[in-house]
Amino acid sequence: MTDRQVLLTGATGGLGREVTPQLLAQGDTLTVPYVDETSVTRLKQHLSPAELVRVRFAATDLSQEVAVERLINGMERVDVLIHLVGGFSMGATHTYDYEAWQRDIALNLHTTFLVCKHSLRRMRETGYGRIVTVGSRGAVQPAGQLAAYCAAKAGVVALTQAIADETKGTDITANVVLPSVIDTPANRAAMGTEASASWVKPDSLAGVICFLASDAARDIRGAAIPVYGNA
Repeated sequence: MTDRQVLLTGATGGLGREVTPQLLAQGDTLTVPYVDETSVTRLKQHLSPAELVRVRFAATDLSQEVAVERLINGMERVDVLIHLVGGFSMGATHTYDYEAWQRDIALNLHTTFLVCKHSLRRMRETGYGRIVTVGSRGAVQPAGQLAAYCAAKAGVVALTQAIADETKGTDITANVVLPSVIDTPANRAAMGTEASASWVKPDSLAGVICFLASDAARDIRGAAIPVYGNA
């Protein structure tokens, strides 16, 4: 399929800055929601003027269903959804703040539900779609101090696989990648660089994501793909 219309959330983050040019190289047209104008400026610095012509930026709070619905209804079509938005925080379960728990679940799981719900509604109109979400190694190998994050990402995996089951018999697929630590500036700042050589490189993970979003992956549905690097 040519001239695909792609909703790419989290495009302004460390992973998104690698996914974006790979999608543009495939000839896709992107809609990129954002909340921080500064992060948009950083992404634009990575793209050429010819590439920027095919990127539409839209200020959107993905935690609000009305905003998500308006964003997606404003697209010509939704051929591909790639949802990169997420984040983590750490803390022992017996002392973890409940409000922090709720924020972790909302950021990682609730946003995934909202963008999948409304993108899937539009995809069903055309009978075509590719959905790629981002889980985590922690979703299948939970670690201490990361209970909220791991629980939220396990929910992302379950949601994605449920969508894959719901869309059997159509040309709509849903798959999830399970990265270990991604070698981004934010992760280096948070965890140091001592172990960074073993982390997953963003361009490598982006290649897996873009493959799952392609027509070549039409027969892959409900997969949870481990992308662990050497970690």
